[in-house]
Amino acid sequence: MKIIILGAGRVGTSVAESLVSEANDITVIDSDPGRVADLQSRYDLRGLVGNATQPSLLKDAGADDADMLIAVTAIDEVNLVACKIAADVYNVPTRIARVRNTELQKHPSLLGDEGFRVSHIIWPEQSVTDLLLRLIEFPEALQVLDFADGRASLLAVRTFAGGPLVSHPIQDLRKHLPAVDTRIVAIFRNDRSIQCEGTTMIQPGDEVFFLAASQNIRTVMRELRRMDKPVRRVIIAGGGNIGLRLARALDTGEGIDWGAGFNVKIIEFSKRRCEYLAAQLSNRVLVLNGDATDEDLLNEEGVAECDLFAALTNDDENNIMSALLAKRMGARRTIALINRKSYGELMQGGQIDIAISPSHATLSNLLKHVRRGDVVAAHSLRRGAAEALEIIAHGDSKSSKVVGRRVEQIELPKGATIGAVIRGDGAEARVLMAHHDTVIEAEDHLIVFVANKRMIARVEKVFQVGVGFF
Repeated sequence: MKIIILGAGRVGTSVAESLVSEANDITVIDSDPGRVADLQSRYDLRGLVGNATQPSLLKDAGADDADMLIAVTAIDEVNLVACKIAADVYNVPTRIARVRNTELQKHPSLLGDEGFRVSHIIWPEQSVTDLLLRLIEFPEALQVLDFADGRASLLAVRTFAGGPLVSHPIQDLRKHLPAVDTRIVAIFRNDRSIQCEGTTMIQPGDEVFFLAASQNIRTVMRELRRMDKPVRRVIIAGGGNIGLRLARALDTGEGIDWGAGFNVKIIEFSKRRCEYLAAQLSNRVLVLNGDATDEDLLNEEGVAECDLFAALTNDDENNIMSALLAKRMGARRTIALINRKSYGELMQGGQIDIAISPSHATLSNLLKHVRRGDVVAAHSLRRGAAEALEIIAHGDSKSSKVVGRRVEQIELPKGATIGAVIRGDGAEARVLMAHHDTVIEAEDHLIVFVANKRMIARVEKVFQVGVGFF
């Protein structure tokens, strides 16, 4: 696939890194020569320096025959205008734009075919906020992903000594939960993927990914770790767009059907921003003007009794330090927003419970539009190292390598696992765990876990339909 990426910032770099290893023809445009040179030195791609809204530069990048344009610069206007030019001048089939101006969400006609002609919009702050809300709903989880309109969920949990299934083989899961159908699709031990077979022992400290129907996920989690109390008291460090969105959601209950009555406090350094936050939120949310790394302030605001401390400023170092301090002072769970990949890898799973990368949250929303085949959803996992896909199986037993075959007969690369099958539409849809003898039918939605993203292209080939089908 020939793809033009506009913007070589953190998101653009993450997208390029993810796609360049999959035999895509990638061209990156950025106004900063240093960023472009750095990307070219690290990856097999082409880089151009200049203004991404210049038609001549897009032509030099190969827009005439490009399959996709991904506009992820830091400026909304550049992203939107570039999509308009790509559509009107060069007829690029797919145009994706990252947009931060939430006002535009109220005017979708401005973005569609009658406006800037954007095929797909990515709202980065909303992506991160949705992720945070899921982690608040399931405080025991490291990651929570939904498939099939919320019917099935993929969760990652860190196992603890004493869990009913810990120090037992995977095959004992069926004995422990005879009435619940679930599937462990991956185990990472010491940051390395291990083979998941019936005799594989689950050990304390393992990072376990399991699939289940959404109504059963808490039951399965109890087998792997102790359950935490529901999150009610939340302290948010940073009143930027993400901090405000999270506070508003917890305050109003918008988009939340699993809890209410949250006690929310926001610590924001800028006095002017504090005034704005106070005007945007109800008086149930306490807005504090101060430094989230101030030990006295955290002590006064009861950080030792808080269920969740979320460090969401724009400064990685501030987020790390405030989250570490809050954890040391007794916060039950800490989450830090960390942009730098190296920082995130150092902090995740240590004294900071979860490190969230905004660029990878955005990447998950992009991937489903980039993947070949009929991909309904794609999620970046483990800081971009793995992926989970929801793919529709098309064709018949003659034209497809999947339809009409048992799971054990499907030749997926090592490390790729079919975890579940969603069969049927609407209210009739059923979630089936994919066991070795499960037969795949046409139009089934398959949830596939891929432990190494370098195998994605091989997985996509398995799901391609032969020409005879058409």
